[in-house]
Order: sequence, then C-alpha cells, then structure tokens
Amino acid sequence: MATTNDLKNGMVLNLDGQLWQVIWFQHHKPGKGGAVVRSKLKNVESGKTVDKTFNADVKVEVANVDKRTMQYLYNDGTSYVFMDVQTYDQVEITPEIVGDASNFLLENQEAIVASNDGRVLYIELPASVELEVTYTEPGLQGDRSTGGTKPATVETGATVQVPLFITTGERIKVDTRDSSYLGRISS
Repeated sequence: MATTNDLKNGMVLNLDGQLWQVIWFQHHKPGKGGAVVRSKLKNVESGKTVDKTFNADVKVEVANVDKRTMQYLYNDGTSYVFMDVQTYDQVEITPEIVGDASNFLLENQEAIVASNDGRVLYIELPASVELEVTYTEPGLQGDRSTGGTKPATVETGATVQVPLFITTGERIKVDTRDSSYLGRISS
C-alpha cells in the first residue's frame, strides 16, 4: 500500500480489481479545503484513459508489476513468442496484448515485457527503431499538396509518413509511440 502522495509516472495501481498505470499526476492545494492529487490513469488491459482526482494521503494499492527484458523470436500465426534473456524461458503473447507494437517488432529485437502474477500486461518497445523502407512511391519535386510527405511501407509491413526524398531500400528511424518519421540512417 502507498498513499496518493507517493504517486509516480509509470506506477501501476490496483483500483477496484483493475490495473491502472499513472500517466500524469499533479498535487493541487486549492484556496480552501484539503489538498488533492489530480491524475490521468490508463487502464492496462483496455488502454482507456481517465482523469481521476484523489484526496491527499489516501491509501491506494500498488500492483506488483514485473518488467523483464525479452527478445522477440517469431510470430507463429496465433501468438508472438518472446524469450527471457536471463533464463531463456519462452513466453507466448497474444496479438491483443502486443497491439500496435507489432508494427515495429523485428526478429531478435529486445523489448520490455510487463507482467502481473504471471499474466502479461503489455509490451514496451524502445522509443525508436531503425527500419528499412520496402516500398514507397517516388517523390516528385515541387509536389507540396500533401505537406511534403508520402506513405512508405517498412519491413514490418507498417505504413509510415516520410519526406518526399526517401526512396525504397533506405533505412529510417521511426518513433514507436506515434509512428512518426525521425530521420534517415546513413549507411
């Protein structure tokens, strides 16, 4: 157990039998009345975010979340197989839990797998990954009707908006949080 004064970003709370991750919090002392803690919480299983206000010093239950570095091995068609880099144990994770992270998963890539009581909750990828562009239309100089970007398909099958000068076969850096283009990788 902890109090609302102990909240930190990334902490996972067990509220009414559901797991909620703290995205943002702020201690607030209004002119009259007691202090409160405003927070934005994300449901670990559904991904839904809510704003919640707690009174200061209220006890909340902190969930025990085990985060391990694992290596992505392969997709067998029904699940994604990860291997613990410490114990070499293999874990099968359903596509629902992997979610949008599958757009940036390459074989042998490391990711953090978070679990609670033996149940996998979510996957954390690095902030950015390097991917090869497998297909993109040639960009025409002077074509600015689309804001200077065009769609490109990367080696994982995901589509990313890239600048017009990017060509097929180039390696680019992509932000895994919002699928945005970060830059070209020089070879």
